[in-house]
Amino acid sequence: MNLQSLFKDFNPSKFVVHTCLLIFIALFALRLDQAVTWSYWCVFTPIWVWKTLVIAGATIGSYIWWRYPHFRLESEAYIHYKSMLISLALHLILLMFELLVCDKLESGRHLWILVFIPLIFISIVSIAVCIWAVKHDRSFELELFCAVNVLQFIFLALRLDQFIHWSWEVVFVPLWIVMCLSLVGVLYTIIFAGILLRTPEVNAHQRRKGFQSAVGYTFLVIPILIFQVLLANKLDNDITITYIAVVSPLFVSFVTLILMSFSAKGGNRWWFGIRKDFCTFILGACPLLQEYANIAYHSERRTNGVEMQQTEKREHNVLKKADLLKPVLPIISIEMPD
Repeated sequence: MNLQSLFKDFNPSKFVVHTCLLIFIALFALRLDQAVTWSYWCVFTPIWVWKTLVIAGATIGSYIWWRYPHFRLESEAYIHYKSMLISLALHLILLMFELLVCDKLESGRHLWILVFIPLIFISIVSIAVCIWAVKHDRSFELELFCAVNVLQFIFLALRLDQFIHWSWEVVFVPLWIVMCLSLVGVLYTIIFAGILLRTPEVNAHQRRKGFQSAVGYTFLVIPILIFQVLLANKLDNDITITYIAVVSPLFVSFVTLILMSFSAKGGNRWWFGIRKDFCTFILGACPLLQEYANIAYHSERRTNGVEMQQTEKREHNVLKKADLLKPVLPIISIEMPD
């Protein structure tokens, strides 16, 4: 085990977001099942932690940006900083939506269509953000999720306010379409991984990466599809199961996302003003880890004297055979004139 290789491609932002969402979904399902009677403000605690980290990280990063102007000369510093500000703006609008949802669940004094207005606004703005992110090679998972689900958010708000009386299977039609496209992507990754495994010209690292991607996306998409089916049937009263059972497939998806965050790479270097990879930063901040990071543990099979002697004999025979197969060239004598 090598600590440095473990955190080399670690993306702390995705790790924090997915962990907070996993805890929140579990608490929210327990609250809907009346297994816990906490206030919704307490149930949303993981969401508040997530948003607090975002605001604190952007604030510290902005302070360092303006306090030390020479840091702006670093490569892609302006792109990273602008990306951080865009992400902060979207998270603040998302925070407004979450506050309205929490207040609606506690008091019920708003229409759901009013609650969803910030989320619909984010979905529209996210289209432009996705285009900007593609041009500057930045990650845009959250923005893409909002952009492709804008119609779904509208349907949810109208259905919750009883403006439409469709079944929940019909309400989730936009999400069914997204999931179908995701299944096509999963099928593509599986086929591509199979091709890599059967291609001798591909090295072992590429084969392993392709196989890991196929497994990861499979365990990500399939549980979400199962959750969607269970949720639609639960809301239509076609099945009688608890909400914690409904969301249980999501636990598999979020655990997969958490594990994938250790190989996600990327990440904005200006969060909290660290200006470097997370691995380099954490090793610099914790000197004790530097010594441990340089230690790698290997499990090797010990060989006794007889096995070593047999191995040496085989190597000697291979070398001897190679010498016999060498071509014999005639000796050419070149006479030098006096």
